[in-house]
Amino acid sequence: MKHIILCLTVLVLILIAFSQAQAAGGPGSTVQAGGGESPARREARMAWWREARFGMFVHWGLYSGLAGTWDGKPVATKGGMEWIQQRVKADTDTYAQRALPLFKPTADFARQWARLAKTAGCRYLVFTTKHHDGFALHDSQTSDYDAGSKLGRDLVREIVDAARAEGLRVGFYHSVIDWHHDQYGYEKSKQLPHPLRGRPYPNGTRDHARYVDYLHAQANELVSNYGTIDILWWDYSSQDFQGDEAWRATALMQLVRSKQPAVIMNNRLYRSLEAGWKSMGTEGYTPQLDPKYGDFITPEQHIPATGMPGVDWETCMTMNTTWGYSDHDHAWKSDETLIRNLIDIASKGGNYLLNIGPKGDGSVPPESVKSMQAIGAWMKVNGEAIYGTTASPFASLDWGRCTRKGTTLYLHVFNWPGDRTLLVPLQNQASSARLLADPS
Repeated sequence: MKHIILCLTVLVLILIAFSQAQAAGGPGSTVQAGGGESPARREARMAWWREARFGMFVHWGLYSGLAGTWDGKPVATKGGMEWIQQRVKADTDTYAQRALPLFKPTADFARQWARLAKTAGCRYLVFTTKHHDGFALHDSQTSDYDAGSKLGRDLVREIVDAARAEGLRVGFYHSVIDWHHDQYGYEKSKQLPHPLRGRPYPNGTRDHARYVDYLHAQANELVSNYGTIDILWWDYSSQDFQGDEAWRATALMQLVRSKQPAVIMNNRLYRSLEAGWKSMGTEGYTPQLDPKYGDFITPEQHIPATGMPGVDWETCMTMNTTWGYSDHDHAWKSDETLIRNLIDIASKGGNYLLNIGPKGDGSVPPESVKSMQAIGAWMKVNGEAIYGTTASPFASLDWGRCTRKGTTLYLHVFNWPGDRTLLVPLQNQASSARLLADPS
């Protein structure tokens, strides 16, 4: 017997409709395993991530205290302030001397982040363990440019413990680019950023292999000392410097998997067609990924128009235009836009990794708090239509989006048709319909 169940709820300007119809399958079912992993084992490893659909990204480090300001002036009102060292072309000593005194995490910053992620309905939290500036947030034995040496704290431990206390999965963002290390061979790439680009190495010749040894040693600390790590989010490679040549990527991934066999890794140790990258251009991605290069593709600041059928993917996006905190960027997206992005991405079979950029003390900007709370309120009512869903069976719908679970369709109405009638191109007669917010 066929029935349709329609469920509608209104938040901001969004309606949700739910219906039941015959459908089957879902994205990810055609993704092949790699590296000797069986398809069944890969499916089991990826299952929680595909079900989660929504995570919180955190960009936080020395740049956060600078807040987009240099020499008492705004560096810019838009664009990434986690790149402030690059944007002002500061050498490592000058940058550290100015940034370190402004980076003063409070005692409870990590609990605030974790509670906010939980409130928003996020299922996982990914945060920067080291960004391009090279400052490590853990207590590292491989460097003195880290939170342990400079602050006497292991900030990674604090964040991991807080996230787990809220039942969140934990992911480590880790930059393979390093503007601080004195053996990082920045002249090997004309495409990867570096504050000293075009200037000779200040310490004479460099042995990039020594930097790669350091990269591997620091990664080993991260995957050995903090219990189960669910995600490793590498960042990033270029067409002219990637993979084994740049990072000994095969060995790096093997090292990680030897310590964390269930970890899920992105594709950013590479920048090739086989690794899911189409070009360095604005499109940037194509739906193909050999699993030996990573588990998922990472569109940044855009949602693929038709999704990426056959591969796992995650769109990461900011709330304004910067990843790291800035006092000067006020281009905040509306709550409606953020919720629609979540729906749009889920309807195309992807995950949404939404960024916050805390201040130097770890506090979250009030605009981000407000938006995360709004998303959380919406998810309390409508989370069933996001968690565990797969892509829409329909190429497009004039009035909104669709997600599904097996034979259940969730209709997300962005714009009601003028005649107030929703046309759903089903091949069978649905037998019941109800509002998600009002089962009666």
